[in-house]
Amino acid sequence: SAAAMPAFRQVGEKQLPQEVVFMAWSPKRDLIALANRAGEVLLHRLANFQRVWSLPPNENTGKEVTALAWRPDGKILAFGLSDTKRIILCDVEKPESLHSFSVDSSITYMHWMEVTEESSVLTSFYNAEDESNLLLPKLPALPKNYSTTAKIFSEEKSDEIMKLLGDVRLNALVLGGSSGFIEIYAYGMFKIATVTGVAGSCRGLCLSSDLKSLSVITEIQGSSDSEAEITYFQASKLDTSLLSSYLPEVTRMARKFTHISTLLQYIKLSLTCMCEAWEEILMQMDSRLTKFVQEKNTTTSVQDEFMQLLLWGKASLELQALLMNQLTVKGLKKLGQSIESSYSSIQKLVISHLQSGSEALLYHLSELKGMALWKQKYESLGLDASGIEEAITAVGSFILKANELLQVIDSSMKNFKAFFRWLYVAMLRMSEDHVLPELNKMTQKDITFVADFLTEHFNEAPELYNRKGKYFNVERVGQYLKDEDDDLVSPPNTEGNQWFNFLKNSTYLKESPLLFPYYPEKSLHFVKRQMEGVIDQCLQKPADVIGKSVHQAVCMSLYKTSQSEDSTPQLFKLPFLWNDKTSNMHYVLFTILENSISKIHILRRHTDTSRSVSNGILALEFGNFLSNSISESSDSRCYSCLDAHFYDDETVTVVLKESLEQEGKERILAQLPLSSVYTDEDQDREFIWDSTKRYWKTLSKLDEQSGEIPTHTVFLENQWRVLENMKAQYVAVNGIRKVSCVLSSNLRHVRVFEMDVEDDGEVEEEEEEEVT
Repeated sequence: SAAAMPAFRQVGEKQLPQEVVFMAWSPKRDLIALANRAGEVLLHRLANFQRVWSLPPNENTGKEVTALAWRPDGKILAFGLSDTKRIILCDVEKPESLHSFSVDSSITYMHWMEVTEESSVLTSFYNAEDESNLLLPKLPALPKNYSTTAKIFSEEKSDEIMKLLGDVRLNALVLGGSSGFIEIYAYGMFKIATVTGVAGSCRGLCLSSDLKSLSVITEIQGSSDSEAEITYFQASKLDTSLLSSYLPEVTRMARKFTHISTLLQYIKLSLTCMCEAWEEILMQMDSRLTKFVQEKNTTTSVQDEFMQLLLWGKASLELQALLMNQLTVKGLKKLGQSIESSYSSIQKLVISHLQSGSEALLYHLSELKGMALWKQKYESLGLDASGIEEAITAVGSFILKANELLQVIDSSMKNFKAFFRWLYVAMLRMSEDHVLPELNKMTQKDITFVADFLTEHFNEAPELYNRKGKYFNVERVGQYLKDEDDDLVSPPNTEGNQWFNFLKNSTYLKESPLLFPYYPEKSLHFVKRQMEGVIDQCLQKPADVIGKSVHQAVCMSLYKTSQSEDSTPQLFKLPFLWNDKTSNMHYVLFTILENSISKIHILRRHTDTSRSVSNGILALEFGNFLSNSISESSDSRCYSCLDAHFYDDETVTVVLKESLEQEGKERILAQLPLSSVYTDEDQDREFIWDSTKRYWKTLSKLDEQSGEIPTHTVFLENQWRVLENMKAQYVAVNGIRKVSCVLSSNLRHVRVFEMDVEDDGEVEEEEEEEVT
C-alpha cells in the first residue's frame, strides 16, 4: 500500500457559486484563471484556492467567455468573448483591461506562444536599445482627474504600455474560431497573419516555437442527415515557413506595429480627456441666449440689444431681466472662470499629448516606410511604401487640425475675456454696485473689440435652427470635439490669408506630396477617424500577404464524434496538441469511446518530413491497477478516460472512471508517462496513417482497418490518486509549476493538487517510522 501512495498532495478544495467553463494555469506563477457561466473571469491562487481578483462582465467587453490564454511570461491574460466578438488583454496584477480589439468570428480556441528560435540577427536586435526611447521624448501621462478615460496612461500606470509590449522577444497570440477563422497577433496586439483555407470550427491549435508550422484541429459539421449532424475532426498541419524564414524582419515589423497601435490608443484617450474638459459648461452661454430669444416679445435681435448696451450703457428691460435674474453677477463670474479653465485644459492636452503622440506616430511610420523601401527584406512580407506614405500624410492632416484648434482656442479666450469683463462692469452698474476704477477704464480699442465679437458671434444663425436646436454659435471650440460627421458649423475664416491665396494661385504646389491636405470644414474627430482608417488599411496588408503564404501540408480526418453527446457540458474539447521542442516531434491526443470504454489515441507526427515515419497512431487503454486481490477477474474493471492533457514532454495527465461505474465507485486522477507507452519495439507496432484514406467512417461500427491500430494496455504504478467524494470530469495542468486542478461534472466543485512532492513524502514516512 505504501507503493500505491499517490505522489500528489491536495492543497485546496472549493465549491464555487457559478459553473466554471474554462480553466488555465499561469505559465510562471501559482495562479489559475477561471471563466464561469456568468461571464466573470476570476484569478485564484493555488494555496487554499483563494481568489485574487474577479473581472465581472460588462457591456463594453461582453458576457460569454469562450477561450482563455496566458502570455508566456504570465503577466497578461487574454480572453475571447463570443457575444461581442472581442479579445480582451487583462493585467494579471489587477482586473483591468489593458487593450482590446474586435475580431470577425467568435473565438473557440486561443494559443499564446513565444518564439524560441535564435539567430544572430535577432539576438542583436533583442539586445539593442529601442531607438525610439532615445530619440523621442517620453509621452506625458494623461491627467487622472477625467472619469471615463481608461487609466492606462495615467501617472502611476504610464509604464503599463511597455508592459503590453512586454519582452522584446516576439510572442504570438493565435486565435481560432468558427468557419475556418484563424489569425495570428504579434505581442497579442497586432495582426500579422490571417490564415485562409482551413475548413470547419477550430477545436485546438498549436504554433511551433520556431514558427515553422501551425497545426489545427477542426470540427466540420456535416449535414447529410437532418436529425443528427455528424461531425468529424480533421488535423491539418499548415506550413508557415514565410514567418520563420523572415523572423528578424517579422519581429522588427511587429514591434513597430505595436508602437503604432499603442500611440493610436494614446491619441484616442487624449481626445476623450479633451472632450471631458470641454463638457457641457461651454454650452451654457448658447443655451441661455437661445432661451432668451424664444421668450422675448420685442422685435430687436439679441445682437442689437447687446450693441445698445455697449454703446449707450442702457439695456432693455428684457435683457436686464435675462442678465440680472437668469445669469446674475455671481453666475457670470463663475461662467467666465469655468470657460477659461476649460479652454486652458484643452490647450494643454493638445500641446503636450496630442502633438507629442502624433509626432511619435510620424516617427514610427517614417521608420516603417524606410523598412518598406528595403524591398529584398520586407516586400515579401507585404509592407507597402505607398500605403505608409498615405498614412504619414493622414497624420500630417491631423496635426494641422490640432494646430487649427489651438488657434481657435486662443482667439476664443481673448474674445471671451474682453466680453465678460465688459459685461461684468455693465451688470455691476445695473445693480448699482460700486465699480472699481480699474475695471471702469475701457479704451476705444476695447469697445471695438467687443463690438466685433458681438457682430461675429451674436448674430442669429438660421442654418442652426433645425440642426442643433439652438440659435447661436457663440462657442467655437466644441464643434471640433464633437464625434459627428457633420461639417463644422463655423469653420475658420481663411479669406485674405496670404498662404491660402498663394496655394490657390500656384498650380504646382496644389498636388505637392510635401503639403499635408487640409480639411477646413471638418472636425478634429473626423480627421482622427480618417487617419485611423488609413493607418489600419496600410497595416492590414502584411496580415493578408503572410496569411496567403500559409500552405496546407497535411490534412487527415481523425474520427467522427458520436451522435449522442454525453449530457455533461463540454468543457475542454479533446484533442490537444503538444510540440516536443527537442525531437521535432508533434503529438496529438484524442479519445474515442469504443463500447463505452474510452481509449486514448496518440497520434505522433514528425514535423521533420525527411523522417520515414510521418504519422503513427497508438491506442491506449487502462488495465486493472486498483484491484488489490488478484482473484478478481481482471477484465471486470476497465477504465474510460474523461479528460486528458499533456503535463509536460514526457507525461499525460488523465481523469479516469471505471467503465462499469456502480454507485460508490470513485474517479481517478493519474499521471501517464509516455515512456511506458512508447518503447523502442513500439516503433514497429505503430499504426502508420495513410492520409489519403478515411478509416473511421462511423463510431459504433469501426471500419475494419481501424482495428490495425495497436492497442497498448497501461498499468499505472503509483502515479495515481483516487478522488474521493468527487464526480471528477475535467482537469487543467501545468507541468512547469507542477500543479493540477480537477473540476467536477457539475462544474462547481474544484480540487487543487501539487503533483510532484515525493521528497516531502519520504521525509514524512521516515518520521512515521521513528514514531513506530
